[in-house]
Amino acid sequence: MKMSLLGTLVLLITMSGSLAAQSTNGRNAGGRLLLKENWRIQSSALAKEGGDALSTPRYKTAGWYQATIPSTVVGALVEDKVYPDPFRGMNLRLMPGCSYPVGSNFANLPMPDDSPYDKSWWYRTEFQIPAADRGQRLWLHFDGINYSANVWLNGRKIADSADVAGSFRRYEFDVTDAARVGGTNALAVEVFAPKPDDLALTWVDWNPTPPDKMMGLWHDVYLTTSGPVSLRFPQVVTRLDQPSLAAAHLTVNAELHNATNRPVEGTLKGRIEKIQFSKGVRLEPGETKVVSFTPEEFRQLNLTNPRLWWPASLGAPNLYELAMQFETGGRVSDSQTTRFGIREVTSEVDADAHRVFKVNGQKVLIRGGGWAPDMFLRFNPQRLEAEFRYVKNMNLNAIRLEGKLESDYFYDLADREGILVLAGWCCCSHWEHWTHRQDYQEGPVWGPEDYTVAAASQTDQIKRLRNHPSLLVWLNGSDNPPPADVEKMYDDILQKENWPNPSLSSATAQPTELTGASGVKMEGPYEWVPPTYWLQDNKHGGAHGFATEISPGPAVPPVESLHRMLPPEHLWPIDDVWSFHAGGGKFKTLDVFTAAMTARYGEAKGLEDYAAKSQLMTYEGQRAMFESYAKNKYASTGVVQWMLNNAWPSLIWHLYDYYLRPGGGYFGTKKACEPVHVQYSYDDGTIVAVNNTRQTRGGLRLTAKVFDINLAEKFSKTADIDLPADTNIRAFTVPKPDGITPTYFLRLTLEAKDGTPVSSNFYWLSTKDDVLDWDKSTWYYTPTQSFADYTQLQSLRPVTLSAFGWTVRRGDEEVAHVTLENPDRNLAFFVRLQIQRGRGGEEILPVLWEDNYVSLLPGERRELTATYRAKDLGGARPSLAVGGWNVPAEHHALITSPPRGGRR
Repeated sequence: MKMSLLGTLVLLITMSGSLAAQSTNGRNAGGRLLLKENWRIQSSALAKEGGDALSTPRYKTAGWYQATIPSTVVGALVEDKVYPDPFRGMNLRLMPGCSYPVGSNFANLPMPDDSPYDKSWWYRTEFQIPAADRGQRLWLHFDGINYSANVWLNGRKIADSADVAGSFRRYEFDVTDAARVGGTNALAVEVFAPKPDDLALTWVDWNPTPPDKMMGLWHDVYLTTSGPVSLRFPQVVTRLDQPSLAAAHLTVNAELHNATNRPVEGTLKGRIEKIQFSKGVRLEPGETKVVSFTPEEFRQLNLTNPRLWWPASLGAPNLYELAMQFETGGRVSDSQTTRFGIREVTSEVDADAHRVFKVNGQKVLIRGGGWAPDMFLRFNPQRLEAEFRYVKNMNLNAIRLEGKLESDYFYDLADREGILVLAGWCCCSHWEHWTHRQDYQEGPVWGPEDYTVAAASQTDQIKRLRNHPSLLVWLNGSDNPPPADVEKMYDDILQKENWPNPSLSSATAQPTELTGASGVKMEGPYEWVPPTYWLQDNKHGGAHGFATEISPGPAVPPVESLHRMLPPEHLWPIDDVWSFHAGGGKFKTLDVFTAAMTARYGEAKGLEDYAAKSQLMTYEGQRAMFESYAKNKYASTGVVQWMLNNAWPSLIWHLYDYYLRPGGGYFGTKKACEPVHVQYSYDDGTIVAVNNTRQTRGGLRLTAKVFDINLAEKFSKTADIDLPADTNIRAFTVPKPDGITPTYFLRLTLEAKDGTPVSSNFYWLSTKDDVLDWDKSTWYYTPTQSFADYTQLQSLRPVTLSAFGWTVRRGDEEVAHVTLENPDRNLAFFVRLQIQRGRGGEEILPVLWEDNYVSLLPGERRELTATYRAKDLGGARPSLAVGGWNVPAEHHALITSPPRGGRR
């Protein structure tokens, strides 16, 4: 019986063959027979028969648990309701095997002896292969196994855990001889959890780790067919004429593998829209060969006026389709279709030692967030789509993946939406336990098998990712660069596998002998700092250079999410259950954040007050961070918020919470990153207009007005400006008015010639500055020794707003058009809007608001939209909930058509 382990991935592509579907497993649009449903799992402590018996169709799985792939073991048990909601309170700690110290990095610790996950677990399924596939070669693929596995098919061992080891490797087995074409096949996979000295998935200090350490089949399992020669990894590499961008020169590569014991001759053909190309190929027995089509050899691969792929805000993310097939003996042996973008990514280190990235020759200020998948690695395409829409809605253009290398669909969405991806390996685990590891790192150092697994992991991921236009850069390390021998191994793989984009030794400023200065930094903060920090700091995470992970700290979600994640008896006051939903190490409490809140806004009177003040804190914190980097571009070249999202309900490091509820940080980020934006500088009072597009905006009028706490106007100034593409203008400075109240307000507007609003911004300011204690700065924050005073906000008089709205159906979505008006003489401050499922019902999530947490001056009117999935209403009528800092909560019915004259 001939079997081969290729250790590869197949992209989301169309494959030849006639693999058919059962009722619960089926061929997807890419031609794969997905083995998704009808899986059962059980501990080897109970299923003791062995793989030869378990992988026979006659075996009975009574008492086993159901699973849908992808899934970890604990993830499947949670879906089967074996355990109570692990995301609520301390329920996760009730799971067997979850006795490791709270806040520790479980990846670096052994499992407890009594853990049910210290033993292997079996995954088992059955499927049909139709008789029409007789005569084809059959390939069994595993796109992700955590951590190692024995694989059995129809009573025969296909692969051993000594060879199948590594969370990020991709496996392809020739199972032609073991498969039963035209009959029932039984597949059994014995999965082993990672140990402290394995190169596995880890959660570091982001959140607790499930007791199984995410063991399981965490990416797709599927079958494909081919003739004697299989075709893999089609790639298109672009070289553009710069700076004209008038022509693109394409090189097309594909990998062919002859699975037989005889030579095979044939023709490899390709097509890009109307462009066709081909060449003859001979493959020796068992040979794998990369075949290339160059623009020098094939003149039709020189395109004039190509449709370029651009990242979000700079243009359209245009995609092309490449179709390839290998023919031999008058038949198609294998074929694949993949999408690609015509674009070129470059980078350089400028005179200030800062890394600058360019797409198609255009500088790009990278603004993004660090990604966290679901804690149990459950795949939910609808949720993934919603999160990408959130990223674009916030006007961000990038996502960083630190070791959580996502599904193929993730990268397809990034390609489609124009979101750049920074991908690479993780910190704080065996991935960085080389022989020169730091004293603070736990665990054994690398051995020979680690080099083997690391090299195979790098190879598989690079071959998988290299054709995606969304990939900006690959990082060979995170918190530390690898030693010279490991870095050379990684870089040799990048070169061998034709990685077309920049790569970095790590996400830190540490230089290496091999590649020199990285041009990026990882200097914190990760804890709360005041808004003025970002423009005052010149040593750490301030707005200079490229910050690969920084944050203004905790992100306490809106009160509705607190009610969902915390049991009633632990809602207030803050206790250890809150801390369990914070981070690890230095980030296990909210003490720094809460102390700043008390000093600046007054002590919280209860849960509702704490949650409301938290939204103010995160709004001003995130807005200030992103605005500071925009003010200083391109002295600042990139900023990655740590983090974008969370793997579970958390109180720290996110721009929207696990329930997809956007809070203050979300809308502060969205405001700061507007395509054309007006902003205030906390350090010197400068008013700055920022253009983040490639189009010049001329004839703009910028106005700044300062009001005291009673809305008496104390300052007003207007300037007419022209705003060149991708730049900013410092218009003028707003002084701190003499004799003004301790808390006061600044309103900024930017309008076109005809008065059309372009951007607006509203700040609450203090005559008392936040003063930082720079001498006590640490790797995670700089303490504040005296605080701004916003306590007068607590004395704002109540305001009742006029509000109405109507909805319109747009395909599967509904759009609510909302009008707010302030008829009062007082300010309506920090007004939050929700679309609810009926009056007083649950908030509709996900939702895309045009703006939120808005402030309205007397007589001011705002018109806003919210977009959501119509099905999420569950048959109820949508209701508009309006409430704010000094705005009593009210509910308003939304009508189903626009009112006459646009008003009620």
